[in-house]
Amino acid sequence: MLILRSSGASPFGRKIKIAASVLGFSNRLDVQMAKTSDPSDSLRSQNPLGKIPALVLEDGSVLFDSPVILEYLDYLAGGEKLLPAGAERFDVLTKQALADGIVDAAILIVYERRFRPAEKVDDNWLSYQQDKIDRALSAFEANPPARVSHGSPDAAQIALACALGYLEFRLGATWRTTCPKLVEWLEDFASSVPSFETTHPTD
Repeated sequence: MLILRSSGASPFGRKIKIAASVLGFSNRLDVQMAKTSDPSDSLRSQNPLGKIPALVLEDGSVLFDSPVILEYLDYLAGGEKLLPAGAERFDVLTKQALADGIVDAAILIVYERRFRPAEKVDDNWLSYQQDKIDRALSAFEANPPARVSHGSPDAAQIALACALGYLEFRLGATWRTTCPKLVEWLEDFASSVPSFETTHPTD
């Protein structure tokens, strides 16, 4: 078995769960919850950064973070399932990075509000992160990914779906009013990839 250290709310962990389902590896994936804030959690010995997701392989070695794990799962599946070959590969990787960047900025917003006293929350920092999210959403809205073909999304499509889901989960659905093309795209993704619904984030 492959062991996935993650949490119920992690959008990056959700990426791996969806990828595993798409590739037919769900029955090989043992999802074990990790507490990133707990010094005694074995996560810190598995990934010195103490970050999720981390994938523990059958030989005990560990892969992190989500782009690396996605590529490994693609490799196990024979390659070119989540990441195409040739020049197109770099387009998918770049779009995956853009979607992941949305999540990174959203997490920083969440942490700023969660861990600082209300009177010390830096509104300029929040705006700085929100601007990243807005610019990335505008880029995707202007050029949405292709619809998922035959229930087989690529890494960028999975990453974007998880990013949009995380925005809705943590920051609300305001993006839906400004990104109608992405609303339509996400609805199609959800109907084409059943694991999107079964991996809905939870606290």
